[in-house]
Amino acid sequence: MELLVAAGIGLLTAVGLYLVLRPHSFTMIVGTVFLSYAVNLFLFAMGRLTLDRPPLVDAGATSYADPLPQALVLTAIVISFGMTALAVVLALRGFLETGSDRVDGGRPDPEPAPTDRAGEAP
Repeated sequence: MELLVAAGIGLLTAVGLYLVLRPHSFTMIVGTVFLSYAVNLFLFAMGRLTLDRPPLVDAGATSYADPLPQALVLTAIVISFGMTALAVVLALRGFLETGSDRVDGGRPDPEPAPTDRAGEAP
């Protein structure tokens, strides 16, 4: 199970980093969302979540579940929602001001290579 969680965290991180490095603002925002999901899963995994344990120390309980990881992830969800909303508003404002959603300095998209009638490049 740990290998599956670690692979999921790694995959979300890789996809998030790939999307953040793309030249358009929408893919950058989606990449930051994937990175925040990866961080949330990482916090859950580091909290060593247990099943069927009371959240508070009781007189008869031998062990208890640590409520700190759940509180950290709940806080991270709220912060990432606010950060995503702000990034969407800034990207929309940038698009309306400039007419482009590119974040790499305004370089145009590369044009495809011309082809002849046979479908091969000259």
